[in-house]
Amino acid sequence: MDNQNQFPNQQPYQQQPYYQPHYVQGPPPSKPNNHLAWAILSTIFCCLPLGIVSIVYSSKVDGLYNSGDYVGAYNAANKAQNYALWGTIIGFIGILCGVCAGGL
Repeated sequence: MDNQNQFPNQQPYQQQPYYQPHYVQGPPPSKPNNHLAWAILSTIFCCLPLGIVSIVYSSKVDGLYNSGDYVGAYNAANKAQNYALWGTIIGFIGILCGVCAGGL
């Protein structure tokens, strides 16, 4: 028996696209801290280049979170924190080296 004659009104099979959007069930996760104050203080008092990078990442956090990219917001917050931390550490090492050398 021929399958096409057995089900005459059936549509041919169409493969679904590979990516299926995933929807978040329940409330969204809490907004991460953007560490903007620490980034600004690190820029002014410690290490200018790393502080500027930290400010750029911390300014991305709110936009990513509000657009629904929660993972991107958390990644940007972590990068902002790391750059501010390393800027602060490098700044204090530079100040210590200056004090030890008698320059300050």
